[in-house]
Amino acid sequence: MGHGHHHGHSHSHHHTSNKKALFLSFLLIFTFMLVEVIGGIMTNSLALISDAGHMLSDAAALGLSLFALKLGERKATKSKTFGYKRFEIIAAALNGLTLIIISVYIFYEAYHRFLNPPEVQSIGMLAISTIGLLVNIVAAWILMKADKEDNLNVRSAFLHVLGDMLGSFGAIIAALLIYFFGWGIADPIASVAVCVLILVSGWRVTKESLHVLMEGAPDELKLDEIKPALLRIPHVCEVHDLHVWSITSGVPMLSCHISITEDGEHDAALHNAQSILHDQFGIDHSTIQVEREENGCPSHHGVCN
Repeated sequence: MGHGHHHGHSHSHHHTSNKKALFLSFLLIFTFMLVEVIGGIMTNSLALISDAGHMLSDAAALGLSLFALKLGERKATKSKTFGYKRFEIIAAALNGLTLIIISVYIFYEAYHRFLNPPEVQSIGMLAISTIGLLVNIVAAWILMKADKEDNLNVRSAFLHVLGDMLGSFGAIIAALLIYFFGWGIADPIASVAVCVLILVSGWRVTKESLHVLMEGAPDELKLDEIKPALLRIPHVCEVHDLHVWSITSGVPMLSCHISITEDGEHDAALHNAQSILHDQFGIDHSTIQVEREENGCPSHHGVCN
């Protein structure tokens, strides 16, 4: 039995920049979310309150992501041998579900407003939603510089903020329509538009995080590419019990059994396999069992040709 274990050097740098970006965005968005809730109640605007709902989910997403990154730093223990990294994915799943619940509530509220459009103070609504747009642009700019490609949490936070920008934009248009044309119905229309955005991002984040929790193979790793690459190693005649999953975003794991011919050398096959997985597929954590063809494998009854 062999075990391959390497570490990426840029990981800690990304980690620090992620934490900083998340913290700054969290402060910005949480503060403005409070302003928007108060403003939404004072101006009687559902578009502002729905945007605040989206911002609340943003603040929760950023707060959870931050908490998850901090918790993920804790060392592995005897009972939690992978440490706490998986919490990051649980946080993303909770966040996605929260978004779906918020959007259902706003749809319900908007339905009543369509039936009976209320009086909305358009000037206050316009002022608050314009500031909201600026706050979101700054938060998006901060998160754009973070490592959102490899980290599901940072990416989900970034998607939230983009949705928020569109939400603020929708509220601005609604406020202008109410001010110039007296279209009170523009307010629930804008809130429904925000709702659709919340629902889409909520569904996407929930689906991705559940895929990781179900030990699904990461999208960027294809089993039908990994297996042939391992079979090209000299003297390897079979690869089976191949499993690929990830502990959290950017931490893929692999385990497999490799059968070698009589001429094959255990250590050479193991070293080659680990190198291929690391260099071609970016898999740093692999557990590989190498067995002789003639001895076979208790869990598998295939033979080499």
